[in-house]
Amino acid sequence: MTPHTFHDLSALRRAVRRICAAHRLPSRTGGRLVLSVAQAAGAVLRAGGPVRLEAAEQPAPGGTTLLAVTLRAGQAPEPLSTAHLPLPGRATPDGVAWHLPLGEPQDPPPAAPRSGVPSQGGPCEAPAAEVYEAEIAALEGDLGAALSRVDTLTTELHRLKDELAETNSGVLALYVQLEERDEQLRRAHGQILRELEDALRPSPITVSGLEFAVHYEPADTDAPTGGDFYDWLRLPDGTVHITIVDALGHGVRSTRSALNVTHAVRTLALEGHPLESIVARTHDILVPFDPEIMATVLLARIHPETGALRLANGSHPPALLLRADGTSDYLETRGRGIGFPLPGSESVLEDTLHEGDLLVLYTDGLTESRRDPIEGEARLVKSARAHARRPVDEIPGAVAEEMHTVILHSDDTLALAVRRAPRDAPGAKTKADG
Repeated sequence: MTPHTFHDLSALRRAVRRICAAHRLPSRTGGRLVLSVAQAAGAVLRAGGPVRLEAAEQPAPGGTTLLAVTLRAGQAPEPLSTAHLPLPGRATPDGVAWHLPLGEPQDPPPAAPRSGVPSQGGPCEAPAAEVYEAEIAALEGDLGAALSRVDTLTTELHRLKDELAETNSGVLALYVQLEERDEQLRRAHGQILRELEDALRPSPITVSGLEFAVHYEPADTDAPTGGDFYDWLRLPDGTVHITIVDALGHGVRSTRSALNVTHAVRTLALEGHPLESIVARTHDILVPFDPEIMATVLLARIHPETGALRLANGSHPPALLLRADGTSDYLETRGRGIGFPLPGSESVLEDTLHEGDLLVLYTDGLTESRRDPIEGEARLVKSARAHARRPVDEIPGAVAEEMHTVILHSDDTLALAVRRAPRDAPGAKTKADG
């Protein structure tokens, strides 16, 4: 059959409607075909070029029949577009083709051709064909309006997506800023708490013949206050008094409890109360004001000239004495802490700190980081021996670092070292390295 050439979009639309009527396509399919042909040919016709249209029935597998509608652009510089057509078509080298299934064979309208493109004024303009074409034209208009609405909604959807992406980008940037601000606040908060805790620690003391150093490490670096505290002072008789406290819990409340214990012990020590009575008397003073207080306590008295050492204990881990000859002992004495039933040290342990001997006082966070206190005490002996000959101000931190290579149980940690200096050593010193 000879294709028909069109230079006008209106004539092309009418021709497609007649094809739909001649082959009895469903109205909805016909309306979409008219819109698709017009959309594909529009650019070529507006540029002044012709398009060619042909239609023919073709057999298909299974005994069905297809209507093949082909639109060709001739010598157009650009191929016809198949994008976003209401009725999708297949691109050909010079145009677009649609293959539409036909229903059961039926008698066509009077004198209507079964293939080809009917010319204007032909038999397809019988009343039945005119009604069908009018129906397709109406559907075409409705479908065009619907597709136009879809295009508008699609454009609006893209705009909303762009706005949403921009909003999400802004929210993400704000979230990042808030995270950075939160991190800055955490660091500032931690720094303030560290400075506050440092201010609450006792001032260093200098005692001829003794060297002191201390290391403190919080369980949570963002909340560096805790219940592990120490106190040291020189009593009127010249002896050095040291208090180690581990108050139950973490944070500010445990810090308050530990400070109350150290202040009460300091007051009792300066008043001259016997060492063996201080733990029990501290309990009697504090519990009426704070019934929930619980703290372990280790008290040490050292005579700097003779090295005489006395220890009282309230439920606290024992002190480690590492002698200059390499031997070691845990100095254990029984007792119960502040807030415990029957509080107080059951006895006072006496020993001697000889020249070069190292005394290590600590809280359980040092030896129980792996949840096994017995294994932790064995490792502490080994670590103290390895670092015993270092400058005293380096020993507590080095021991704590080695003990915490593996942490299964995180807890505040305090390590305090006292070494009796040889007679020919320069003046002893004290340093807190926490």
